[in-house]
Amino acid sequence: MDGRMTDLYATAREMLADLRARKISARELLDAHVARNERIARPINAVIEKDLSRGHKDAFAIDEARAKGAAPGALAGLPMTIKDGFDVENMPAVAGNPAYKDRPRNCADADVVAAARKAGAVIWGKTNVPFMLGDIQSYNSIYGTTNNPYDVTRVPGGSSGGAAAALATGVTPLEIGSDIGGSLRHPANYCGVTSLKPTWGVLSQRGHVPPPPGSTENTDLNVVGPMARNAGDLKLLWSVLRGTPEQPRRDVKGVRIAVWDEEQSWPLARDVRETVESAGAVLAKAGASVRHAKPDLDGAELMRFYTAILTPIITAGLPEALLKSFDAMRADDLKLVERGGDGATAAAFRLRARPTPAEAADAQARRQDYKQRLAAFFKDFDAILMPISMVSAFPHQQEPTFNDRILDVDGQQVPYPKIIEWISPATALHAPSLAVRAGQTRGGVPIGVQIVGPWNGEDRLFDLAAAVEEGLGGFRPPPGF
Repeated sequence: MDGRMTDLYATAREMLADLRARKISARELLDAHVARNERIARPINAVIEKDLSRGHKDAFAIDEARAKGAAPGALAGLPMTIKDGFDVENMPAVAGNPAYKDRPRNCADADVVAAARKAGAVIWGKTNVPFMLGDIQSYNSIYGTTNNPYDVTRVPGGSSGGAAAALATGVTPLEIGSDIGGSLRHPANYCGVTSLKPTWGVLSQRGHVPPPPGSTENTDLNVVGPMARNAGDLKLLWSVLRGTPEQPRRDVKGVRIAVWDEEQSWPLARDVRETVESAGAVLAKAGASVRHAKPDLDGAELMRFYTAILTPIITAGLPEALLKSFDAMRADDLKLVERGGDGATAAAFRLRARPTPAEAADAQARRQDYKQRLAAFFKDFDAILMPISMVSAFPHQQEPTFNDRILDVDGQQVPYPKIIEWISPATALHAPSLAVRAGQTRGGVPIGVQIVGPWNGEDRLFDLAAAVEEGLGGFRPPPGF
């Protein structure tokens, strides 16, 4: 079969079926995806590193094995790119950091990458990220800026922005991302694809950067997880990464859904709230029990202890001079008056480094209390339907600093760091969350929702996401790609 005729927006399952039926070879399918990337590389800039020699070698081996009647794995012959926060053999993680640009290439695969490769995935490229995976955009001084395929003047999200853009443009059918501040969910939201932030600790983080290369510990808050264009393919990759059989899809009739789309201190654009409401209506139509409710959690307090836990993690390894500037920011916060808000409110949402021992201990105690409150809530509900970001994909904004940028939310000027508020409950409290497309802006930019479940409750989230997709149309390719 001529690879140029391949439908690169087919599902991963459909591609795998064609491979098994030998309607197309792994080499042809790889070449088709590489050619797609070449066509969209200039306007999108999603793939920033390639190893086509290894890709063609692996594809050839899979074709040969299949010709001999072997069954080479659940993903056998499927081309994949990987977020550049993971080590891949011959493509070590650079994470947008010039200090890592010349790392030795003979690194081992990250654990989740090794799982995909063992299942037969043909890994051929790396996708763009922000510096040290620390932004809701995806740009860095080495590889430049990745653009949103639905509007190239806007961001694709971050830090898995290159991954989401590659999925949305048909460059890859599956991806692997990571999330400590919404880095799986924001890009899925802005690029109209799906992602799963699993329960913390379920998947190994070995081979993920940051922390610095060589770390073997699971970083608090951070998770790694699958990305795809639809819930069915997401579920397939989840089963591969976890090493467990796929669970059959179940009806959502009777599932108890809480809609949480109002929080006093958390802004939310009108079109985002309307999208959450539409997703709730679709789930109700499918037979779920849907009503507005929220756990006994205060958003402002949750953000205080979340950032107290988060900032020491994301500033680990920074030069002493930069850490001192973070500490100076703490003093500035006390007298800061942000545009559009008072100093006390603004200070609560600015990322600050190195909390005192007392602050760190209090943050852990408050988190444990909130985990217990969330567990009590999940006795009465099976899942929570929530926004992901306070706004849809916004125009590129690389200046000034992260803490000093401003976003427009229906005419209100809001501090940029507040964009992590709606993702914070699942992250801070280690719960799973699945992002799925549920609508779009008047300009055609996607808007997603997240479905949060109880700890280790990922399997049920796929059923709910599939119902949202069926009711609202699911993934739609960007015009022109």
